[in-house]
Amino acid sequence: MDKSFKTFLKHAAKDYYNQSVNPPVVRASTIIFKSMNELRKTQFKGKKDPTGGHFDYGRQGTSTTFILQQMLKKMEECHHVFLTPTGFGSVFLSIFSVVRPGDEILAADPIYYPTRLLTQDFLKSFNIKTIFYNPHDLNTLKKRISKRTKLIYVENPGSNSFDFQDLSKIISIAKKNKIFTAIDNTWGTPYFLKPIKLGFDMSIVSATKYYSGHSDVMGGSLAVNKKVFKYVEKANKITGLRLGPDDAYLIIRGLRTLDVRLDRHEENAKKVASFLSKHRKVKLLYPFKKGTHNYKMWKKHYSGASGLMGLKIKAKNKKSILKFVNSLELFGYGYSWGGFESLALHQEYRELGDRNFLKLENNEHLVRLHIGLEDPKDLIQDLKKSLKYIK
Repeated sequence: MDKSFKTFLKHAAKDYYNQSVNPPVVRASTIIFKSMNELRKTQFKGKKDPTGGHFDYGRQGTSTTFILQQMLKKMEECHHVFLTPTGFGSVFLSIFSVVRPGDEILAADPIYYPTRLLTQDFLKSFNIKTIFYNPHDLNTLKKRISKRTKLIYVENPGSNSFDFQDLSKIISIAKKNKIFTAIDNTWGTPYFLKPIKLGFDMSIVSATKYYSGHSDVMGGSLAVNKKVFKYVEKANKITGLRLGPDDAYLIIRGLRTLDVRLDRHEENAKKVASFLSKHRKVKLLYPFKKGTHNYKMWKKHYSGASGLMGLKIKAKNKKSILKFVNSLELFGYGYSWGGFESLALHQEYRELGDRNFLKLENNEHLVRLHIGLEDPKDLIQDLKKSLKYIK
């Protein structure tokens, strides 16, 4: 029987042991074999588990992590999924797998700040150069390709500035030049965008965000196609980046309601965006307005939009921006996003990184909002009273 994606999420995680509705949390470092002969026979492949996985040591995972991998593999429509203890662990693994000294990386200018620190600064000492391109002008990508270019690293939409890029054009450029591609797809998740199906070699999602949905666990996933699998598998064996079974269980729990939550996040975000778009001092960084480049590029590739958005606010008085954020009652002030709760964050320049193509005027300020699962009427009322403080 063919099942819809929504139905699949509800029935994918099975308990092969006790027939309970939730899979067991299997914790293991040592796997016991019946004899040395059995151990040697299955070494590096492992003893077969009822879930279908093979394990000979805890670093290979357990049935709990295997079930999560199988769920994500089907969601991503990919060859394999690797699990890491944080979202940034998957970022590191994707780059570490294919890039070597002497290589060059082409990265989207508005990538996540820690990713920028890794590529721009840390890898420099390993003779790996990172060049940034303008997400709104892919000629800046094409012109910077050289014989040393090994990887094009994309984050879509751009972190904090929410730039949507022409993903199919980036893939076409990469394939023509035989360059690996990776995308951070945390904003959309495979519910709204399937990067491997689109043509990317690697797809990263911070499971800390929407996969979990409850702000109580950290994790990451790296989905890969067959072409890049052997490189990532080799790197994965030696990095020791592994997700624990307890965290895997919490992520499985969250995935079962991913569709319900993301549909609600999108519904709430659109209502809030409609309200904010009418405010004369606010420029909305969200695929809301038809006819804009961002909307066109979002519509081209995505089936929906999540709850994270940016606001570019005009104000001569920076303190009034802080007062606007601090006066919000239903929005928490903190990093991360993707949970059930709404969040607000004023973005300092140091948090944006050394952007080459993001320019703010002296009287422009960035505020990031995550629209949670509260009643949107209450969120709008909260924003309405707080926006009055902007001067």
